Parts: sequence; structure tokens; C-alpha cells
Amino acid sequence: MQSIADSTLDNSFKTSLSGPSRDFAESSSNTSFAFMLALILIYLVLAAQFESFLDPFIIMLTVPLALAGAMLSLFLFHQTLNIFSEIGMIMLIGLVTKNGILIVEFANKKRRAGMEKKQAVIEAATLRMRPIVMTSLATSLGALPIALSLGSASTSRIPLGIVVVGGLIFSLILTLFVIPAMYSFISSKKTEKSFE
Repeated sequence: MQSIADSTLDNSFKTSLSGPSRDFAESSSNTSFAFMLALILIYLVLAAQFESFLDPFIIMLTVPLALAGAMLSLFLFHQTLNIFSEIGMIMLIGLVTKNGILIVEFANKKRRAGMEKKQAVIEAATLRMRPIVMTSLATSLGALPIALSLGSASTSRIPLGIVVVGGLIFSLILTLFVIPAMYSFISSKKTEKSFE
């Protein structure tokens, strides 16, 4: 709208945003900073926990999957990208990385026991599937009342619920395939040598 106003209106006209559009424009820089800070902090915490820079990278691959699911669900339910949906995306970073942590940590344990990398990650994804599905479904069902707008004056928070539910379900389905594939592809050879 701003680009159209700049091209069609002359200097005698002035435009300004109001309501949710103004709030979104004012807070978008703050939420993008919070999003980047959350990504960096989680990566550093995981790097300290796993004592590796590659394992946290594999785990953080769940974040783009969740964001893709969040954007797709917003599109399918005809919702907009606003402050609430951005807050939901920041929440998704912490919610979806736990799935990757379960698989990578279990695969590392199996490799320490002497199992081959590919076999270890397949077994880790198989054995950790039930806890991943259960925690993801529990979180999704907890956010479902927000997405369904149950309660008075809750319609403004619908995008938050849709982002959380859609991002978790989409990432749940893809994480069980993408994380094992990326683990077997990029997991460090140095770690593997130390297990031999």
C-alpha cells in the first residue's frame, strides 16, 4: 500500500498506518531481533551440551520445517502475519528443537556403544518416535483452544494458536525423516573416530 501511495499520490497527501497495521510495523523489528536472539541462544546452549558445533546445527534444522508449517497453516486458514503469529514463531523455536534433541542424543549414545552411524540414527528415530509424537500432540492440543478462538475476546490470538499447532504438526511429520537423514549425512567423522 505504501509503494502504491508513493507512486500515485502527490506531496499534498499524507498517509499513516493505524490499528494492528501500525502495531505490526512498530514491533516487527523487535520481534525479528527476539527471533534471531532465540536462535543464537539455543544454538549456543546446544553446542555446550553436545560439545559439538555440528550436532546443534542438525537439531536446528527443525526450525525451518516448523516455520514452513506455520506459514502454510496461516495461508490455509486465511490468517495474517501479525504480532501474535510472530510470537508463536518464536515459541516454535524452543518447542520443535526438543524433537531433534531426542533423536540426536539417543543416536550419539548408540554410537558410543559402538553402533554404526546410519543404524544408530535409524534406531534412535524409531525408539524416540513415541515420545516425540506424544509431546508434540500434547502441546498442539494445548494450543488448540487458542487456534479455535474459544473464549471471549480471543479472536486476535487465533494466529498464535494456528502457528503453534500448524508448525508443530508439520515439523513432527518431517522431523522424523529429515533429522535422521541429515544426521547420517553431516554428523562429524571426528566424533565417529573417537567412538571406534
